[in-house]
Amino acid sequence: MKTQRLNLRRYKKEDMQFVMSIWNDAEMGKYLPDPVFEQIDEVYRRALETLSEDKSCWYFIAELKETGERIGTCSIMPKEGVVYDIAYCVHKKYWRNGYASEMVQGIMGYARQNGVQKITVSVAKGNTASKAVMKKFGFQMVGEGTFKKRGTNMVVENEQYEYQVIY
Repeated sequence: MKTQRLNLRRYKKEDMQFVMSIWNDAEMGKYLPDPVFEQIDEVYRRALETLSEDKSCWYFIAELKETGERIGTCSIMPKEGVVYDIAYCVHKKYWRNGYASEMVQGIMGYARQNGVQKITVSVAKGNTASKAVMKKFGFQMVGEGTFKKRGTNMVVENEQYEYQVIY
């Protein structure tokens, strides 16, 4: 997938350290279910090594077109053939530059090209930046839930959003 400033390419095993630098960082991974660095176990590490083989979720690395520098991650979990559940995360070095919006917009275009009817996203209640992205693209909040951060007893409250793809 390509956007104005980004290439969204499939995850490779060589991306593992970059992914960990975001997902397992206490600040950047605050709203993710992934463990912080201190809680990473061998099972989790092996899972990251095999993300490219996962058939239930497609993992992508967002790279700047101009330099090829990795700036974030996103994923698509196809459900029932007509629904994409998505996620995204931007490295804090690139926060407040519109890259999360650009990733979501790229995924939305890809969904349209592939006949997807609905896109769903879970956003932590405290994640005001992601809530703003959902609002920007017309996602509607349809429910609430919780998840437990791996390796901790911390429960994170989240909101579920949906977007009906328009053709």
